[in-house]
Amino acid sequence: MAGIYIHIPFCRKACTYCDFHFSTNFSYRKEMISAIIDEILLKKSDWQKFTFESIYFGGGTPSILEEDEYKKIIETLKNSFSFSTHVELTLEANPDDINPMAVKKWNAAGINRLSIGLQSLNNEELAFMNRSHTAAESLIAVDTSLQSGIADISVDLIYGSHLKTDKQWEFELNWALNSGANHLSAYALTVESKTALAHRIKKGLVPETNDEHQSNQFMKLTEIAASNQWDFYEISNLCKPEHRAIHNSNYWKNKPYLGIGPSAHSYKDKTRFWNASNNAAYIKKVNLGELPQTSEVLSGLDLANETILTQLRLSSGLRIDAILSYYSKWLDESMPALEKMKQNQWIKIENNTIKLLSKGRLMADNISAELFIS
Repeated sequence: MAGIYIHIPFCRKACTYCDFHFSTNFSYRKEMISAIIDEILLKKSDWQKFTFESIYFGGGTPSILEEDEYKKIIETLKNSFSFSTHVELTLEANPDDINPMAVKKWNAAGINRLSIGLQSLNNEELAFMNRSHTAAESLIAVDTSLQSGIADISVDLIYGSHLKTDKQWEFELNWALNSGANHLSAYALTVESKTALAHRIKKGLVPETNDEHQSNQFMKLTEIAASNQWDFYEISNLCKPEHRAIHNSNYWKNKPYLGIGPSAHSYKDKTRFWNASNNAAYIKKVNLGELPQTSEVLSGLDLANETILTQLRLSSGLRIDAILSYYSKWLDESMPALEKMKQNQWIKIENNTIKLLSKGRLMADNISAELFIS
């Protein structure tokens, strides 16, 4: 099984923390939608052997699309590829785009899952992030979606900013886990270079993120998830039992995925592809009948390291045999580091699988880097 990702590179406003590819200039919008449809047709023959079980509209802000735009994209996909009986079809949506009529139209087009970008339930923090909605709209968005026909709802929250108190974070988590949503993606505020947030920190206008503050809020997330019996199946993702995200889970399991749109990535047959991260260049290339992508064939060591990076993030853990199939000496060479991690209560090893403990989840990237094969 495989997944399809559609990147819609438009936003009404630029969030201060975001380094994804997007534009607030909508002048190329019609040309972009046409190019996305044409790219699907250009890639049709190369992906015929796969059966797809998920479609994910990301961005950017896909919920800004007009009805005829997302319907045409979905129609082109379904006429071009093979799909499983049940397809998870997700649309990322901002709260201010959600209303009963919009949700009903999305559902009628086949969209059966919404990923709603709340980020915060505090107006001061939303203004700091330059979000386009209010806390009140956030509270209404989930209920409107549920009442209007889409029952599979994921919400996004960001923790660890200087404005997010522990009390506020606890309130947001308890609300989210009892709101009717069945999935939560919770991300620590990360300062990416060349973002407005990084510029403000450099100028001393905003304090730097505090590791201890973020760690405490992550531990609170772990605690509240457990008390509500939610499945904390990946470092940033948790859900009610049996509601794991199919699309994102396939990324972490190294399954094939097809990316459409500027900056979108694809992966199949040990090869990674990525599209141009420039709207005009992307459209020009597609209009010439050419694939707007660059590719790289991954070596065995590349695949091993990607497996370490992705599978350690999962509650199911990293299968040792999966790495030994790429590099037979890995366990022997990594054993000193693994023993130290066990002593520090960062990991446990059972049934030939390495799993992160709560302390280890706080430093997952560092642990992965120490286990990489060089």
